[in-house]
Amino acid sequence: MTEDRLEDRFCDVRSRTEALAAPLSPEDQTVQSMPDVSPTKWHRAHTTWFFETFVLDDTELAARYDPSFDFLFNSYYELVGPRFERARRGLLSRPGAAEVGKYRQQVDARVLELISHGLDPRHHDRVVLGLHHEQQHQELLLMDIKHVLAQHPQPVAYVGRVAAGPGDQAGRLGPVPLPGGVVEIGADGAGFCFDNELPRHEALVAPAIVDGTLVSCGEYLEFIEDDGYERPELWLSDGWGAVNAGGWDAPLYWSFTEGSWRRFTLHGTEVVRADDPVSHVSYYEADAYARWRGARLPTEFEWEVAAGGQPIAVPFALEPPPTTAGPGFFGSVWQWTQSAYAPYPGFQPPEGAVGEYNGKFMVNQQVLRGGASITPEGHTRPTYRNFFPASARWPYTGFRLAHDAR
Repeated sequence: MTEDRLEDRFCDVRSRTEALAAPLSPEDQTVQSMPDVSPTKWHRAHTTWFFETFVLDDTELAARYDPSFDFLFNSYYELVGPRFERARRGLLSRPGAAEVGKYRQQVDARVLELISHGLDPRHHDRVVLGLHHEQQHQELLLMDIKHVLAQHPQPVAYVGRVAAGPGDQAGRLGPVPLPGGVVEIGADGAGFCFDNELPRHEALVAPAIVDGTLVSCGEYLEFIEDDGYERPELWLSDGWGAVNAGGWDAPLYWSFTEGSWRRFTLHGTEVVRADDPVSHVSYYEADAYARWRGARLPTEFEWEVAAGGQPIAVPFALEPPPTTAGPGFFGSVWQWTQSAYAPYPGFQPPEGAVGEYNGKFMVNQQVLRGGASITPEGHTRPTYRNFFPASARWPYTGFRLAHDAR
């Protein structure tokens, strides 16, 4: 990427974050509704700290906007230094949202000056990594503020829903048969990828069938109505424990009121629509539903093979489009897979603190594929490996089913 293109991309990504935060008040931006959620202003500050620390620090433009920010806005980079406790980020009333905006502007000016002087390959790659990192936080910002606004005793919309036209109802994609055999998995090195997508390697896939369409809200309602949340035989042990500890009886944000199921969305509370893909379900819920259907979740390798050749270009939307709007392999909801998040054979994290980006989390997580409606463009590539704990429900998580070939 040339310096001119990199400068334009830097400005686009950084301004996008501010546009996502614009509908929110300073008070909205400070709330932390649970330990896994970060305040909006923290996302804005942390992504700025990333550029200040990993791009600017060893250049002639190195200067700390405020040395205390190293402690306040470091996320998990142990080699950089100590950090403020994640679960208590909502207690950071200072700096305020406006001061974070000034911080962003000052660091932006220095990064743009650095780009204008010409970058060596190492700093070029760090800027590119920082932009992809910020795009990840754009998605986190939206799913986190959704959880924050859902706690309000009255329905609170992030933004109102704009009436949509009829759209292109492409219909459902049929089952995707996998003949089985040795397949190549992972990024091929053409274009940006995260380290956890490498190295490209061979994997053995057994003959199977992967559903072409995501499980819908209407289909999931059948599971609820068949007492799915009350039948321990359907659940993994840890999942059954989570159901009972959390009082789960439906996906996150769902409630049964006035004789119908409703759910909270970024547009406010709406009636559950049967054709929408079910979202905000944990791995445990996806696995239990699959057992109830006599099916299973696909492995991440089966998913990657089945998704090959499927359309990737999808419009950004604050809530997932109906399952009738297209095949839905990409850009609807992140899809749980059967695969534990583990390193590929031969995986080597980068040296230094930036090597803590992915590798240190390769335990007690499940892989998700495909991207969500709020996922930034470019993060819905077939090899992208997202990951969350099996109990996570606040991300835009759904699933499709797979079946062993008979």
